[in-house]
Amino acid sequence: QVQLVESGGELVQAGGSLRLSCAASGRTFSSYVMGWFRQAPGKEREFVAGISWNGGSTNYEDSVNGRFTISRDNAKNTVYLQMNGLKVEDTAVYYCAAKRRLLSMVVPASYEYWGQGTQVTVSS
Repeated sequence: QVQLVESGGELVQAGGSLRLSCAASGRTFSSYVMGWFRQAPGKEREFVAGISWNGGSTNYEDSVNGRFTISRDNAKNTVYLQMNGLKVEDTAVYYCAAKRRLLSMVVPASYEYWGQGTQVTVSS
């Protein structure tokens, strides 16, 4: 079992930056592929970014590529999402998720564990 707890979401003005954190329980964090997803009101949950077990491979949704950076610290059992150049359309609840297999990183249903989410609101 893996428990995930996100933090760092808040209200920020457009153009600003935030860093989200996701702390994982357990001693096998480095065995999991980690992903960040987001869900805006009335919309489906969508992939934002993913990172492989050792951080050697990352993947980003097109609209955040170049603005967001995913990273992980396996010694701290934590994955991060650095968000720069925030836009109003980035407003959503952001979730981190974990799974063992690298395949289908962008597919929410492929993830085994989810956090409770953290709200990011970007004002104009």
